[in-house]
Amino acid sequence: MGTIDAIIHQHAEEVAFLWSQRIRAISAPHIRLADLVRLDRRLDAHFDGIRVNGHSAREIVHKNANAGDIGAVFAAAVLALESVNSDIAFILVTACKQSELAHGLISGVGWCKYEPIKSIIQKLCGSDDPAERRIGIAGAAIHRQHPGPSLTRAFLSKVPSLLARTCKAVGELAAAEGRAGVQGLLTSADPAVRYRAAWAGTLAFGDAAALGILQRIAETGGRFSEEAARLAARRLDPARAATWWRQQLTVKPARLRAAIAAAGAAGDPAAVPWLIQQMAVPGLARRAGEALSFITGVHIAYDKLEGKRPEGFESGPNDDPGDENVEMDPDDNLAWPDPGAVTKWWAKKSGEYANGTRYLIGKPMTIENLQRALRVGYQRQRAAAAIELAIRNPGQPLFEVRARGDRQMELLGLTKQTQRPRTGTTF
Repeated sequence: MGTIDAIIHQHAEEVAFLWSQRIRAISAPHIRLADLVRLDRRLDAHFDGIRVNGHSAREIVHKNANAGDIGAVFAAAVLALESVNSDIAFILVTACKQSELAHGLISGVGWCKYEPIKSIIQKLCGSDDPAERRIGIAGAAIHRQHPGPSLTRAFLSKVPSLLARTCKAVGELAAAEGRAGVQGLLTSADPAVRYRAAWAGTLAFGDAAALGILQRIAETGGRFSEEAARLAARRLDPARAATWWRQQLTVKPARLRAAIAAAGAAGDPAAVPWLIQQMAVPGLARRAGEALSFITGVHIAYDKLEGKRPEGFESGPNDDPGDENVEMDPDDNLAWPDPGAVTKWWAKKSGEYANGTRYLIGKPMTIENLQRALRVGYQRQRAAAAIELAIRNPGQPLFEVRARGDRQMELLGLTKQTQRPRTGTTF
């Protein structure tokens, strides 16, 4: 391999690697918008390294994409969309081989500017291929652009992945014409479709039937339970939310993580003593600490409330080749709270909060404070603020906290980087 090819390979590998980091970062508990901006700049720099090497660089990226490297699919998609050339067909064929690879293409669509690729997105939205239609609708929704008539036509499909993404798009865009389609899928036999229909109906329309389904999903457990619990708690008034999660989600150990999620989302400081109790349970401790931070704004590590990792506790994959647990630790990058230290801290601080009032990172959930959280919070907190703002502004699209950092800065009126993350995170 020549020197130039080696450099191209390095750029291609860095793009794929940084994309995988970005996928984790956009929903990470320790990442702020400032961190995302820096990561995106690094991605852009490596893309420049690929662009200046022309055809040979694209061949290398294509080879990696064809081998099933999802990060390379993202890179190939961006390059193809930017040049609007025949590479699009190759990327579509590659990405549609399996839904996981399609995620790389959808991310590429979201990375590019909308106007230059608008016609491509519209063509995908109108495709007869359900996989291509899903990519088009997802791409339009990520840019918060309406897919047009194809949105409602998609509800005629029998393909669960397309139906689920269409429901999600309706919720993200607050698309009123999709309300009937969403309502018709609340009883879908497919769990992902049923959840996304309930999510969209609850978020965009405050639909009572959708909210009821969402609550049952939270109570039943499974991969959607925590997210369902959060949105349900946000749509219920504080008293009803507290009654619900305390009576329905704390009654079984398997529901406790959903209960913690609901308590943090509801934002009522009356839940803090219960959250402190959960900090004594290793499998719940870090998530309870995060819920406390959501409500009060306290930082477990930087405010000296951090304890030690329990001896012998394991979560996520380890070095044992015989261990079948390959799932990533869902609480990775969350600090371990010290229940005793938190109890003492709360004894001093509890008087600063009013039970029955909803808080997000220590501030009552006013429009102004939610907009502030969107600017300065960590990614999960920012996502919460975006949902709360969407609920308060019916008909307005959900702010996309996963979008390119520079676009978010522009939308938020942040002309220069003013945040200095306390995490010291670097990419």
